[in-house]
Amino acid sequence: MRLLAAPVDIDPAQALLELVQWTAGEVRYWRAEVARIAEETPGKLTWGRTKSEEGVGPQGPIDSTTMEAAPPVAYRMLESAQDRLAKYATAALRAGVEERRVRLAEDQGAAVAGVIRRILERLDLLEWQAELIPTIVPEELRALTAGA
Repeated sequence: MRLLAAPVDIDPAQALLELVQWTAGEVRYWRAEVARIAEETPGKLTWGRTKSEEGVGPQGPIDSTTMEAAPPVAYRMLESAQDRLAKYATAALRAGVEERRVRLAEDQGAAVAGVIRRILERLDLLEWQAELIPTIVPEELRALTAGA
């Protein structure tokens, strides 16, 4: 328990993003499990064993199985993970996590533009080469982001 409960320094926005990412992975896993169950055993998503007892009781041997209309554990785990994912995603959006990411991307873009501008200034380009800058640089940056 000490290992799991050890404090970790983390930015709250980063913590929310990590919860969203981990829970999205959990949802993906349980969806695959539910799909596998549905494919392997049609009808098992709505009908199945919910209780099983084996052993010896006061009246002798016990071998009892209860079947009823109920979803399997994998389906219930999927529902739980989906609910948590929605809760974490909503909290992240409310906290402005996505806005913060956009702001960081804008800041990085401005930094890259500044570096490119300084590089081009230091190259002492000929006039005809400098005239191509407003065309070539935006084209290449758009190609870079389109490839990402």
